[in-house]
Amino acid sequence: MSEDILQRFHGVIPAGGVGTRLWPLSRAAAPKFLHDLTGSGSTLIRATYDRLAPLTGDRIMVVTGQAHRTAVLAQLPELCDENLVLESEPKDSAAAIGLAAAILSQRNPDTIMGSFAADQVIGPVEVFQEAVREAVATAATGKIVTIGIRPTLPSTAFGYIRQSGRLDIDGAPSAMAVAEFVEKPGEDLARKYLASGDYLWNAGMFVAPVGLMLRHLAASEPELYVGLMEIAAAWDTPVRDEVMARIWPDLPKTAIDYAVAEPAAAAGDVAMIPGVFTWDDVGDFAAIGRLNPASESTNITVLGEGARVYADQASGVVVSDTKRVIALIGISDVVVVDTPDALLVTTKDHAQSVKKAVEHLKAAGDVDVL
Repeated sequence: MSEDILQRFHGVIPAGGVGTRLWPLSRAAAPKFLHDLTGSGSTLIRATYDRLAPLTGDRIMVVTGQAHRTAVLAQLPELCDENLVLESEPKDSAAAIGLAAAILSQRNPDTIMGSFAADQVIGPVEVFQEAVREAVATAATGKIVTIGIRPTLPSTAFGYIRQSGRLDIDGAPSAMAVAEFVEKPGEDLARKYLASGDYLWNAGMFVAPVGLMLRHLAASEPELYVGLMEIAAAWDTPVRDEVMARIWPDLPKTAIDYAVAEPAAAAGDVAMIPGVFTWDDVGDFAAIGRLNPASESTNITVLGEGARVYADQASGVVVSDTKRVIALIGISDVVVVDTPDALLVTTKDHAQSVKKAVEHLKAAGDVDVL
């Protein structure tokens, strides 16, 4: 692939979602992408930016909530105002990624954008970057490109992508055609997908010419498209805030998969690069246990500066945001998350159910801890 093509490439980092399965660590005011959940010393959004920067330089746009402006800029001080897109309220991924595409298209219609969520853990970074290079080369031929993750187990938590044969693209030897996107399957179907070898996890990574992305958005979500284009036209002008405040609240909410990826795949406009790197979306506290090795002496994964944990014949995960001593005795696969105003105790097997607690608290009006 020529360097000219890579010069057209801009990264987009949608940083939304509260991460309710990581409550009470992740909250509306401090969502999971603002935390270091891997013990690396780097928050998830900082690590995402650093993975992209060798390919994009400073051509990176972040889309996040107005409430996170100060925290995001503290973690990404190199981000300039014109590349920080602030949502007054969450509108799902089609609006967030679509607005980024529209703004980038206004500035240069030849742009190839790559959207990568702020809350994913990926390694080795060099393998990821090579997959992105292949995705950019493929996108330059007029495709919306997704990076599919080779499944390691029959997960029911992810959507899948069905591949349908190799493409012959210069600079992208592993590019594959995409037959369809499929919804999260049940367990039996997930096992069949895994056994067939034709299905990869949909990690929500998209690389595409902005014009093609917007063309599919216009066809499937015309109201959303018109609103986003009006905001984009005003973006680099003095009336940005007024236009954003007038249009954004009434935009329809939908996911980029439904608005763009699925109809584009049906039209034969989607390709895929298989990702052979490790990938985790840190969906719950069991994931934190996977990503952070337990201490050999205690069998406990401990996160938190100055955490004070005593363990005897116990295993599991402890995340502490207090100086309180946490003693675990004779208990297996426990998850304890201790914060100044909320305490979570569950097990790794029930980690996905934490979201229910958040929904109950919200319904009961206990929003001060959310």
